[in-house]
Amino acid sequence: MKITVSSTGLSALDRPRLPMIALVVFALALAVFFVFPDRLSLAAYIGIFALFALSLDLALGMAGIVTLGHAAFFGVGAYTAGWLALAGWQEPITGVVISGLCAAALAGALGPFILRLTGLPLVMVTLAVGVFLFEAANKLTWLTGGDDGLYGMTFSPVLGIFEWSIYGTTDYLYVLAWLALAFYGCHRLTTSNFGLALRGVRENRLRMSLLGSSVLAQLTLAYALSAFIAGVAGALLAQTSEFVGLEVLSVEKSIDVVVILVLGGVGHLYGALLGAPVYLLIKDMSKEWNPHAWMIIIGFMLVFVMLVARGGIHGVLHKVIARSRGKLPNGEPR
Repeated sequence: MKITVSSTGLSALDRPRLPMIALVVFALALAVFFVFPDRLSLAAYIGIFALFALSLDLALGMAGIVTLGHAAFFGVGAYTAGWLALAGWQEPITGVVISGLCAAALAGALGPFILRLTGLPLVMVTLAVGVFLFEAANKLTWLTGGDDGLYGMTFSPVLGIFEWSIYGTTDYLYVLAWLALAFYGCHRLTTSNFGLALRGVRENRLRMSLLGSSVLAQLTLAYALSAFIAGVAGALLAQTSEFVGLEVLSVEKSIDVVVILVLGGVGHLYGALLGAPVYLLIKDMSKEWNPHAWMIIIGFMLVFVMLVARGGIHGVLHKVIARSRGKLPNGEPR
């Protein structure tokens, strides 16, 4: 059977299976709550980075915005949540929303200027923005705490009912709820007219512009939405750890989230969910095994993915399921 690829970039195999895979992934995530009750803090951390990677997938995978400075929005969200708590605004949900809006405002202000660029110049400018914010946070110790970071913050119970626990029970379910909400929103966005337009821009900006599409405005909106989700992820990290350090704005965080997407699969939303646990667990175990050589292991892993499984974990699973059904992407031999 010939499998057609639609203008959205989603194959005929993808469309009906999207809700089912989502349910399976989130059912497994919920099972973690019962199977690993002593690892919920780590699971919440992984969920936060899955959310962060999801935000990058919205910008990179859907709109084709290549960036190495996405930690800027993650950090703005984290610092905003910290500042709000220290100022007395300890309600967590509104704190997360406000933090996301601050990150989106920054992206909305930057977008009209930097999104005119493409390719390497865009990468370098986004990297420069991230480095600038990191250095600014390092120098403005009266505002950010510098190397010491922000600490001493406390938060009210979630919905006024669920107290924060040192075992991470509330943290994990709280993060999982935000992740599910963001994933659902992104999934609806990919199938909307706006999502279709973004994919068109990603494939050919000039052609979309000639068709009368407001390319820059669409890219700026996608960038702001992506930054909102990144800011939410940063705020969740601040609330669950009750600490905000300089590393939330570091280049390493931007690279981490890119690696998560490459490993999980760019442009499928599921890549963020699949890549985050695999990458963070391998990174954690590699550091524990050899603190000085863990990057070599990560490097070999990336080379393997690029040479053998360029679609990442999502691509491998997609091919396995397709072969089991006797369906293969266009032109691929069985």
